Amino acid sequence: MNKILNYIWRGWMVILGTVLTIVMGIPVLLFSIRKEHYKYAYKFIRMWCFGMFYGMGFRYELKNLTAKKIDKSMQYVFISNHTSIMDVMLPCILMPHHPLCYVGKKELVNIPIFGIIYKRICVMVDRKSAKSRADVYRRCAERMEEGDSIVIFPEGGVSDDTSIVLDEFKDGAFTLAYKHHSPILVFTFVGLKEMFPFDYSKGYPGKVQVYFNEILEPVESVAALKTRAHAEIKNTLQNPL
Repeated sequence: MNKILNYIWRGWMVILGTVLTIVMGIPVLLFSIRKEHYKYAYKFIRMWCFGMFYGMGFRYELKNLTAKKIDKSMQYVFISNHTSIMDVMLPCILMPHHPLCYVGKKELVNIPIFGIIYKRICVMVDRKSAKSRADVYRRCAERMEEGDSIVIFPEGGVSDDTSIVLDEFKDGAFTLAYKHHSPILVFTFVGLKEMFPFDYSKGYPGKVQVYFNEILEPVESVAALKTRAHAEIKNTLQNPL
């Protein structure tokens, strides 16, 4: 019975996602034609994220573990762990004053309707192409110069091994922050691995714990930034408050 209910729930996600993508996608496409209007497109992107997250029965509780404040006038690199599709909505929900540009997989362009919008608002990367991976830094730098902040999930994807607490981090987010002197916002999402896994027969709605761990200034080496961020997130996952 639980499996049947889960499949119905996942079916509702497809319906909800299709309706929201069509309704919100039109103004997003229109406002993203000109770079200076992306801040208006971002408002509709956030509506889409709110609609998907809350429409699937989720809510979140934010726990601030740092005394540092997010500067509304500064561009950041936003990182977190990545265990679920629902992880993708949370950065936009959490960052109302910083239009976000995601670095994402090129394969998502193939999703009907969504792919058209995704191509317009994200920096796509073909992880199999060294040229594409190298070009990400240039395209992200351009978006940051336009006033956007960047979202990168440094695990590079979701591990097939569900026993792994936190996969190894790729260098990309930390190289970008170091090269362009952009602080790193470190967040940890706790609960979505169980609440909305990639196994369609499992999951349940509920409250996600969101931890704002730290703002890392890009004064250390890329390796040091990566090690510190990984330790912060892993420790939170293993010892949630």
